[in-house]
Amino acid sequence: MSVSKLPKLPSIRELIKIYNLKAKQQLSQNFIMDKNITDKIISLSGLELQNALCVEVGPGPGLLTRSILDSGAQNVVAVEKDPRFIPTLEQLREASDGRFQALLGDMLTVNHADIIQSGLNLGSNIDGEIKTFEFVHLVGNLPFGVATPLLIQWLHMLSLKQGIFNSPNVSMSLMFQKEVGDRITAGASDSARGRLSVVAQSVCDAFKIYNVPASGFVPRPKVDATVVQLRPLEKPLLKSSLGSLEHVVRFSFMKRRKMLARIFKDWDPERIALLEECEIDPTLRPQDVSTEKFCELAHIIEKRGIKLPY
Repeated sequence: MSVSKLPKLPSIRELIKIYNLKAKQQLSQNFIMDKNITDKIISLSGLELQNALCVEVGPGPGLLTRSILDSGAQNVVAVEKDPRFIPTLEQLREASDGRFQALLGDMLTVNHADIIQSGLNLGSNIDGEIKTFEFVHLVGNLPFGVATPLLIQWLHMLSLKQGIFNSPNVSMSLMFQKEVGDRITAGASDSARGRLSVVAQSVCDAFKIYNVPASGFVPRPKVDATVVQLRPLEKPLLKSSLGSLEHVVRFSFMKRRKMLARIFKDWDPERIALLEECEIDPTLRPQDVSTEKFCELAHIIEKRGIKLPY
């Protein structure tokens, strides 16, 4: 597949100055100004671009979007909450040769059918055939303030095969605050391991692909960032609903420094038998339990209709 490059465009710094696009603190906005960084993110994401829909969340002035398009992506749909960026994204749409469309909306509430339809409307069908997407890639420099709620929503949708996550080949390459990225990817017994680790890893392989220092953003945040890639597990671990797993993990990690035996004994001494049934060592602390074992525990608790205390 030949790679289509964008024509020469005004720099992001120029556009920000022309349109007076100051980052809004209340929207957790931080802009990347160096295209070498965004090119690296897309390169390391390893996106399969043939018959693919690329969905970008929060494009802002559109630098990461440029890197996606310059990589050869033919169907790119961006969802942007802040209407101030629509003029710069419209300029990018006009330069993209029918490969890009921006939707004004909140990714937490947007109708995924609208995203898919926008992608299908891009370009033209071959020989009159109906276009379909073999791959779906979700990418974005997520606003730090809403990154975790967004990820949790997408993990739920992925577990249920809803919206854009109904694709058989879907990936997420997302930028998070570094400590959040550490939690998402933390394995058993890692000090960063917590609820988010287990929930994410119950449905996805999660690994870091690139670190971005705070100096790479304008305005400069107080923390570094990291890009995490999440891809659905080939062999699912989740046997219950994701909601049940969340409940079990939340209950367990509320007293993360205690051994599971003490946590379950404080709830009901007879419930320690649940740990034994799952072959979970009751002397372990929550962070030491594998994702697979948490999934087994959640499955038993959900199947038997057991109510957790909180």
